[in-house]
Amino acid sequence: MQSRPIALTILDILSVISIGVATYFALVFAPTELFMGQVQRVFYFHVGTAWVGMLGFILAAVAGVIYLINKDMKWDRFEVAAVEISTMFFFITIVLGSIWARPAWNTWWTWDPRLTTAAITELIYIAYFMLRAGIEDPEKRARFGAVYTLLGGISVPITFMAIRLFRTIHPVVVGNESAAAEGGFSMTGDMVTAMLVAFAAFTIIFIDLLWHRIRIGGLQEKVEQLKLKISM
Repeated sequence: MQSRPIALTILDILSVISIGVATYFALVFAPTELFMGQVQRVFYFHVGTAWVGMLGFILAAVAGVIYLINKDMKWDRFEVAAVEISTMFFFITIVLGSIWARPAWNTWWTWDPRLTTAAITELIYIAYFMLRAGIEDPEKRARFGAVYTLLGGISVPITFMAIRLFRTIHPVVVGNESAAAEGGFSMTGDMVTAMLVAFAAFTIIFIDLLWHRIRIGGLQEKVEQLKLKISM
């Protein structure tokens, strides 16, 4: 096994520090929201995980396009890593959203356009792993996976724009000072700072996990190649 790059080790340390800093800003630095109280603090991690979740899905689609062009398996490894990590983060987003929804909407879940499209997006990418698991040939699996992530990526902008295109009770906190939807709120300067810190922290964590997953993917590919040679 290759030794871990120094830059990756530094990134590991930065990830631990950044999540600690983001937690401090969310729980201590940011003021308590007037109407929702302490539960509003879930918002900072909710938005942070949503950001990296959608980011990974978009990056996976880009990697899929590049793979279809040059057939280099490193882009397939990148694609798988991005989807795997983002699927995890997007699930956390949905869970944190439910925790926020309980006091705001008096229910853990409702078939609001944003929630519905988010659930569909999560299921689309869970199905991605089922698709890959059913294909043994590495090149065929990579090709089908690339096309799938390209098509699945369409769900990401739809999910993001749902609260701006449809009538919804989900608040548009970012870019909407009035935050008129049920459970919405206008952010103070300290709240914006806490949100940006969360964005930065989860971006660092995403990059760190992505790098680790790509390295693991490389080892998995070598093991798979050895198995194919033995079976021939």
